[in-house]
Amino acid sequence: MASDAELIGWSLAGDDDAFVEIVQRHATAVSAYLVRRVGRGPAEDLLGEVWVAAFASRLSYDRSFPEARPWLFGIALNTLRRYWRSRPNEDSMPDMANVPVLADPWPTIDERIDGAAVMQRALTGLPPNQREVLLLVVWEQLSIADAGRALGIAPGTARWCLHQARLALRNTPGIAALANDFNAVREA
Repeated sequence: MASDAELIGWSLAGDDDAFVEIVQRHATAVSAYLVRRVGRGPAEDLLGEVWVAAFASRLSYDRSFPEARPWLFGIALNTLRRYWRSRPNEDSMPDMANVPVLADPWPTIDERIDGAAVMQRALTGLPPNQREVLLLVVWEQLSIADAGRALGIAPGTARWCLHQARLALRNTPGIAALANDFNAVREA
């Protein structure tokens, strides 16, 4: 199987199907990334913009990296930033109540919504680079180095941002209570 870097190279050489393969490989991950940040409706529109921008900028892709997913997340983030700049300030952070939770520690819907609200406030309070590194590592399951690459920052800076985000979340009111509730449910 060809690497993403090889496919981008073939695409630049005129192979139209090569870029289609890139889209097929990463469409689900990039779409999920957008949905988690702006909701399903806007994400569908933005996804097309991401692929157009990726196709247009594929010449700038550093083919020393075999996987294009961090590069695509960087393009998606830039697309989101343009989208957020065009929106009123109160719309700049998505409604986190609709984010799927992998392990639901709250027994009732009301508690779950309260927990999502606490998490949304905590994430909103983080500086943008810290929040983005955290979300890329936790939700998108990128390595810290790849998260840094997606954001255009050095791996050491990405590691520091992740560390600072985790510290800030630990010290955010309400997060400790959520963690204690989650641990209590897991231990039961």
